[in-house]
Amino acid sequence: MSIDIVIVNWNTGLLVKECVESVIKFKGLLVSNIVVVDNDSIDGSEKFLDNNKEVTLIRARENLGFSKACNLGASHCEGEFILFLNPDTQLREGTLSKVQSFMHEKENEKVGICSVQLYDGKGQVSRSCSRTPSAGGYLAHAIGLTKIFPSFGHAMREWDHSSTRIVDQVIGAFFFVRRNIFLSLDGFDERFFVYYDEVDFTYRASNEGWYSAYFCGTEAFHLGGGSSDQVKAERVFYSARSRILYVFKHFSAPGVVIVLFVTLCIEPITRSVLALSMGSVVSFKENLRAYWMLYRWLFRYKFGEKK
Repeated sequence: MSIDIVIVNWNTGLLVKECVESVIKFKGLLVSNIVVVDNDSIDGSEKFLDNNKEVTLIRARENLGFSKACNLGASHCEGEFILFLNPDTQLREGTLSKVQSFMHEKENEKVGICSVQLYDGKGQVSRSCSRTPSAGGYLAHAIGLTKIFPSFGHAMREWDHSSTRIVDQVIGAFFFVRRNIFLSLDGFDERFFVYYDEVDFTYRASNEGWYSAYFCGTEAFHLGGGSSDQVKAERVFYSARSRILYVFKHFSAPGVVIVLFVTLCIEPITRSVLALSMGSVVSFKENLRAYWMLYRWLFRYKFGEKK
């Protein structure tokens, strides 16, 4: 047994139940621990685990955020690998055994992070890999250049994800990592409440000489959205906030200026125009609320407590 699985739940309804059931069904003898960290859910989605002896349920007394909850779950792991699995995912027959075998191949000994083919609700392969963020990539996306030249952006949408290859990053929905690397990097940076946690971790791992791989030899299901789909304005806010934290941490001064201009000046306008063009007053209001939250946070971050 050399794989531990960590799942973070926050009001995901039946999704987390279906996720855990798929893990139990297909874990075989490979999984030593299944850890579910519940971020103070109020929908009762974690209650089915109360008497489940195959799962360690950790009840947080508050919403810790994704990074902190993952780190908490990882502290209960002892295996060679940790699989961080979103609650809106489901394993398939052979998923774990095949990805573990891939990581054990001699030519992959420097692969520290791996993901697999992820199929969405329409039965299509999701675009789940991306390039390392850059100021140019954010600008290209904001002005719509990526619609004409997809390769200018971060998302690798021009690639069909039908072959195994080394990539800059894989998304955190299925994040299979060597535990020794996770420990050596002190886990996820808990400043990222949600979003960009795996982006930051992957970047730090690459600086230590580790690669990320996309393995198409097996698959899993990923619905997409999950718990973050429940809070629209907050989702935009946390995504933008984590982006800013990431560029403060890793970008040069000119890059920071460009990304701040894109995030604070261009995107609020383009998002608002798009919402109004679609006749969605609700989306327009949610967008305004999200950026008002962002401006207030940034002011406090730069001139008050850095939270």
